[in-house]
Amino acid sequence: MTTKTERLTTRALERLAKELPEGDEVWDSGEAGYHVRAGKRGLSLRVSYYNLSGKRRVMTLGRYGVANMTADKGRKDAAKVLAIVAQGGDPRAVMEEAKAEEKRQQHQTLAAYLAGPYTAFQNRKKDGAANLRRIEKDFAGWLDKPMGSLTRADVERWQAEQEAADKPRAFGTLKRSYDALCGLLAHAAERKVIPAHPLKGVKLQRPAMTEEEMAEQASQRRYLEAEEVLALFAGLEAYQEAKRAQRRSSRAHGKAHLPDLDGVAYVDHVAPWILTMYYTGFRPGDLFGLRWDHVNLDFRTVRKTIEKTAHHREEPQTFPLSTEAVDVLRAWHQQQGKPTTGLVFPSPRNGKRMSATAMQKPWATVRKLAGLPADLVLYTLRHNFASQLVMAGVDLLTVSKLMAHADIQTTIKFYAHLRPDHSRDAVEAFAKAVPRAPAEEEGDSDKAPAIRVAVTND
Repeated sequence: MTTKTERLTTRALERLAKELPEGDEVWDSGEAGYHVRAGKRGLSLRVSYYNLSGKRRVMTLGRYGVANMTADKGRKDAAKVLAIVAQGGDPRAVMEEAKAEEKRQQHQTLAAYLAGPYTAFQNRKKDGAANLRRIEKDFAGWLDKPMGSLTRADVERWQAEQEAADKPRAFGTLKRSYDALCGLLAHAAERKVIPAHPLKGVKLQRPAMTEEEMAEQASQRRYLEAEEVLALFAGLEAYQEAKRAQRRSSRAHGKAHLPDLDGVAYVDHVAPWILTMYYTGFRPGDLFGLRWDHVNLDFRTVRKTIEKTAHHREEPQTFPLSTEAVDVLRAWHQQQGKPTTGLVFPSPRNGKRMSATAMQKPWATVRKLAGLPADLVLYTLRHNFASQLVMAGVDLLTVSKLMAHADIQTTIKFYAHLRPDHSRDAVEAFAKAVPRAPAEEEGDSDKAPAIRVAVTND
């Protein structure tokens, strides 16, 4: 067996892979102990060293061109081995443990992490249970997969399958589920359970919107016309009267123990809840979580942490209340016994926070009684609040604060087009400032209109 020495670069290894006879070795001229050996299946990259007992040992780093083994990687791996030896360690044991740990991390399944550390983490969050359900339900086919093995192809295949289903779900729904999954993977990567987030930078592909979807989106993000506002208030009155009539009937037919609803301002939480949203523009979640501790009826303010942005802005924000909003909350406060703490709109069943969908059925009833369009969603009341302010000339920064937008760009994106157009007034003012020709000043109607010329001094 012959041995020689040269710099083991990529070019050198490519040449040696073709020319070096089987069994021959070539040693690197730069890194002591680093060498290659020709075998039946190609070049073996190896490193030679002496252990603590003084015995010569040889460790195979890998085969050139296999499993991402390159000239550069071989040199770096050899340097790591020699560094471990210099520190008195056993490189073989260290490298094997590193490989075993990488394998353990790679084979940590989605199901195991979901049921263990991630459930404990999500249980501390308001919407944690919903996130856990989304992952478990929407990625059931991935639960036995190692988290680190997930790829872009998996995501693309999953999205295609979801969109091809008999009842395809909206893109927004798919994105919420995918975001929940990515949250889990980011959590695992941050805690070094997996080497890296396997889907970092991988996004769902937004499909082109159909005409129906564009129309639906436009109908949801709109304001109420004057007649719709009147219809809304009439619908609330009709809702209350229907409840009162039902209660009168119940009391007259053997249920006299039930409270009389004719003597109270509100028959239940529905009307004050909807009216508060109408007058404040609050998100539903902030109304569900609104507490009497947040409300100051004397100073006519609400001071609370906005739930949607609480993860990066914990400090509470202060919102002014209109006279109408104060009247609604004051009447509801008195009807509830003037509590100083607790939820403003607790669940009538258990006194706890209502679920995120608790107002959907009551809203559908009010909307039907009001004769409002079936596609008019509850969230439209929030859009109406912002839209009416902008159309009334309120500046966008103020509207952004009242809407509790995290960024004014959100306000600009959705509501700037509603601002009163002052551009026509501006050009009219400019035109009227142009000097008039004598014939025009004298009001000679028999002559053709003179051409007005604006003269500027450069």
